[in-house]
Amino acid sequence: MKGLIAVAALGLLGGCAQLGLFQPSAPADDWITWTCDSQATVLWRYTDAGRKEVDVRLGGGDQVYRLKEEPGASGALYSDNMLAFHIKGEEGLVYWVATNDLIGRGCKAQ
Repeated sequence: MKGLIAVAALGLLGGCAQLGLFQPSAPADDWITWTCDSQATVLWRYTDAGRKEVDVRLGGGDQVYRLKEEPGASGALYSDNMLAFHIKGEEGLVYWVATNDLIGRGCKAQ
């Protein structure tokens, strides 16, 4: 009897798995892709409605940098004290903070 219940339970779970009831819904792919003058690819997105933070991925890699808005002269400057991303109008600039090494300027939508 226990074997029959186990087989029935597995069959029920298998059917639910086929329907996708146990799979989490995938987040929307809302990354904005920009290409810079250096041919660097920057993927970014706002993380909140107030646009106080952005997520940035370089070159389509898996590492995500969560940058917070910093005071800036014009446009919006986001940084985590490692990476900086400056948006002004429809273009951006991205660089490493510690070494001030430029990753790309003139970054804009493809």
